[in-house]
Amino acid sequence: MREFSYAMGALRFRILGGILGLLAVGSTAAQAQARRTSTAASDAPTFQRELTYGVNFNTNGGMIGGAMFRSTRMISTDWSRFWMLEAVEVKHPKEQRLQNLYSGGIYVPGKMNYAFVLRPSVGAQRVVFRKAPDSGVQVSALASAGPSVALMMPYYIYYDYTKRDNTGRPIGAEDIRAEQYDPDKHPPEDIFIYDRAPLFSGASEVKPQIGGHVRGALTFEYGRYRDAIAGVETGFLFEAYPKQLSILGSNSVDAAQLNNKYFTSVYLTIYIGTRK
Repeated sequence: MREFSYAMGALRFRILGGILGLLAVGSTAAQAQARRTSTAASDAPTFQRELTYGVNFNTNGGMIGGAMFRSTRMISTDWSRFWMLEAVEVKHPKEQRLQNLYSGGIYVPGKMNYAFVLRPSVGAQRVVFRKAPDSGVQVSALASAGPSVALMMPYYIYYDYTKRDNTGRPIGAEDIRAEQYDPDKHPPEDIFIYDRAPLFSGASEVKPQIGGHVRGALTFEYGRYRDAIAGVETGFLFEAYPKQLSILGSNSVDAAQLNNKYFTSVYLTIYIGTRK
């Protein structure tokens, strides 16, 4: 009986040891799984999508260059990919506004066409410096590339064809016509250039010209709330076309020498948006 009791005690000890061993293995596995879950949770973004809208200012666009829209998909807390559409006006660096002292009208001498450019692009963005949850500035770097579609729309002016006598007084009714600026027909300071015609006077004569662009930029986000975005983006853009964009014309300089097919610009975009 004593030997039987010893045997039963040894068996109970082995069973207890096995149970404790299984519990230890289970605890270790649970801790490892918790660490993996915690790591995955820290790498996973807290939102999946951003939609931003902005106003663009650039060195080729005058007072306000244009507007942009961007849709961003989060890959991780640090990386995201996006597509965007930007619409801007590209001006020639030699454009100058001139006022007709007789009529008071303002026009750009030599301007033959507006250049309105659409820039669809795709790119990637990485967080460089993360802000605190409720304050601070988050800094990100981005790069993108895509085609550039320049919509060349004729620049129209009002030209005074009214017949006049030797003293400059009109003979009969006024005859003021809207027509595209022609450097061979309209000298830069022609007193008969009455005024600039409405912006979309030449809309039916738009001709597209296809090129491409690349950009690099930094964004500074100031939004305090998780689902709202506000910030600025500043960067550099390079754009190229197969041939010159005929923006300005001259009767003394060849258009190919006066205009460019390569454009560089520094830009600033002020944007707001939402997260989902």
